[in-house]
Amino acid sequence: MTNSLFTRSVLALLVGAPLFSACKDDNEDPKPDADNEQITTVTYTLTPQGGGTPVSIQYRDPDGDGGTAGTITPATLTLAPNTTYTGTLKLEDETKTPAENITAEILAESDEHVFVFAPTGVNLTITATDKDRNNLPIGLASQAVTGAANATGTTGNLKITLRHQPGTKDGTATPGDTDVEVTFPTAVR
Repeated sequence: MTNSLFTRSVLALLVGAPLFSACKDDNEDPKPDADNEQITTVTYTLTPQGGGTPVSIQYRDPDGDGGTAGTITPATLTLAPNTTYTGTLKLEDETKTPAENITAEILAESDEHVFVFAPTGVNLTITATDKDRNNLPIGLASQAVTGAANATGTTGNLKITLRHQPGTKDGTATPGDTDVEVTFPTAVR
């Protein structure tokens, strides 16, 4: 009788095993992560406070990741020394026709996004001036302050990173994922 019970138990396991291992459907198409935005174009415009000609720099990769490499125009963001600028960022997805304005989407989801500005090798400080509903920085609007001019002929960098932080935004760059990160050659002359 014990042998018969053992045989039925083994038989039940063999019959049921395919049901337990059939959780994955190999024909299933994975869906892309819809949380992160597709960003192909980043334009940073700086307008001197008190008047003057705005200065812009743009990163474009119209076909998105892969394919043709992105370009930066002009080659260097050149700022005047000892000047305060009002900065604005514009982001687009040019893989769509017409191009999609991602700036509006980021503003609508501002409590999930923060821009991080990291200048290196250049006398520049950038502070986000816009806030989300929790009074945390966004960075679509900013203030840039230059100090003394760079040493003759030297160029530093300005790295701008958009962090996507749904449910974890705390005003720092630490939590979340990177939606886009661009490094612009920058000089103060």
